[in-house]
Amino acid sequence: QVRLVESGGGLVQAGGSLRLSCAASGDIFNINVMGWYRQALGKQRELVATITSDGTTHYADSMKGRFTISNAAKSTVHLQMNNLSPEDTAVYYCNADGWSTAFSPFRYWGQGTQVTVSS
Repeated sequence: QVRLVESGGGLVQAGGSLRLSCAASGDIFNINVMGWYRQALGKQRELVATITSDGTTHYADSMKGRFTISNAAKSTVHLQMNNLSPEDTAVYYCNADGWSTAFSPFRYWGQGTQVTVSS
């Protein structure tokens, strides 16, 4: 089992910034990709950004230039969110794809952290 613990969500005014963090722990041999997804009320979950173990990043078009994903360690990922707008209000989920010590592939999700942007 792998556990993902997210932190850093909250309430912020439009134009403000927040930094989300996610730490993975448990039966991990290697993590290939970590990422952030979000789900607004009444909408489908969507990609925000991902980062591979070698530091390659990928962003959804609407996040480019405002959000930055980084990994402080192989099992920790951050999401710096700047110039937030009310449209960014959603539950943000951390995700990790990798291999267990038994060399079984895994994909796990965090419990989600609420980000609310007021106008």
